[in-house]
Amino acid sequence: MAAPGRSRLQYLLHLAQDNLDFRLPEIKSLLTLRGRHFHATEKFDEKSPFWCLNDLSEEDVCGVMARSVCAKSAFELWGHGHTHSELKESLLKYPTENMLPYLQKDSSYRINVFTFNKTLEFAERIKKIDALEYLPFEGTVSLKNPQHVFCLLEDYGIDPNNIPDDPFYIYFGRWIADGQRELIRSHSVKNRHFIGNTSMDAGLSFIMTNHAMVKENDLVFDPFVGTGSLLVACSHFGAYVCGADIDYNTIHGRGRSSRKDQKWRGPDENIRANLRQYGTEKMYVDVMVSDASKPVWKKGPLFDAIITDPPYGVRESTRRTGSHKDHNKPADGIYAESHVPVSQSYHLSDIFTDLLNFSAEHLVMGGRLVYWLPIYRPEYTEEMIPLHPCLRLVSNCEQTLSSHTSRRLITMEKIKEPEDSDSVAHLSDPGFKPYQAHNAFREKYFSGVNKKFGKEDVNGE
Repeated sequence: MAAPGRSRLQYLLHLAQDNLDFRLPEIKSLLTLRGRHFHATEKFDEKSPFWCLNDLSEEDVCGVMARSVCAKSAFELWGHGHTHSELKESLLKYPTENMLPYLQKDSSYRINVFTFNKTLEFAERIKKIDALEYLPFEGTVSLKNPQHVFCLLEDYGIDPNNIPDDPFYIYFGRWIADGQRELIRSHSVKNRHFIGNTSMDAGLSFIMTNHAMVKENDLVFDPFVGTGSLLVACSHFGAYVCGADIDYNTIHGRGRSSRKDQKWRGPDENIRANLRQYGTEKMYVDVMVSDASKPVWKKGPLFDAIITDPPYGVRESTRRTGSHKDHNKPADGIYAESHVPVSQSYHLSDIFTDLLNFSAEHLVMGGRLVYWLPIYRPEYTEEMIPLHPCLRLVSNCEQTLSSHTSRRLITMEKIKEPEDSDSVAHLSDPGFKPYQAHNAFREKYFSGVNKKFGKEDVNGE
């Protein structure tokens, strides 16, 4: 923790260079969760691997890093500049009272050199460390177990085909904390007990959880739960989780396996087993077979967050119970146990209308809805994003799937209780057609797969 009596500090985040569009909303959400706000010290560059922040405490930064999968490391920023001369000038101006607690004779330290987009030989790294001799370090160098770690970070731009001889910008600071990138490996779907064709990537699952500001003892619901990847991520941060899905076999862990060289699912392949695998089974409430178009919940606020990946009709069909034909319903309204309900197409426009209406009704005030919206890129405009009077749009991030399709991660926050006159904008308008036909997105998704020069590489949902 920072020593008392120190003057105003600045912090530097070193960010991962994947999922670029998701990084700022994640950091903002995690700061909001702590009651703080994002303040950049200079013009914010969404593509840069380095962000400078101010008006935060070290406790705030550590709290963000304890959750973030988009940030690699955080530093207390001591100096920066376009050249090493500017860096030296900046470091010599840094308040002495901020430095002294970490430069004492009885302390140990290590200096690391990190270069983005360029590899330096070991001798060159040592030379750069020796050039910092003007800093008043009095402690002992310890490479294995130092009390304090410092880092010289050089930014050589983002173009691997045009690497300059000298860095564009240089930073020096005290290391504070690392992010949670390890969660992407430890929770990889490749090693998960129960998976399906559309199991959500671990990194994206944690990003969605952070966008939703899920915290300890929250109750989180996924109305299209599938194999429960989002429940796994939410339970990791201490939330109670539950879900629903219309697919009986998926909910009960039956049927054909999605694993290579495995024909049928095993007896203990289910969502509960996934949480047990990661030590969070105590956070599992339950999952049920249910039609998202016919919710079974009583009216009123219930969930702190609703996080989901609705089916797009590409790998999983969009279906709901019901039929266009007339069927005789039992007089008492109760079907036999062996009854299998018929299903009909579930247009994407109806899926998103139902999802937003459900969220407006069942989220607590300030609770968040986070979901994926498939997009045909040539037609996309911001006006396509479904809106609801009770939900404020917080962020809209794009993940490219192919040259002509993408999906956008939509985050919304409940700002008022629903009234009878409230309805979802756009989707009910007959003139608004992007999601109204059955398999509308599926047809556009595959429209560009077969090209003149062969088949495009297209990612799944």
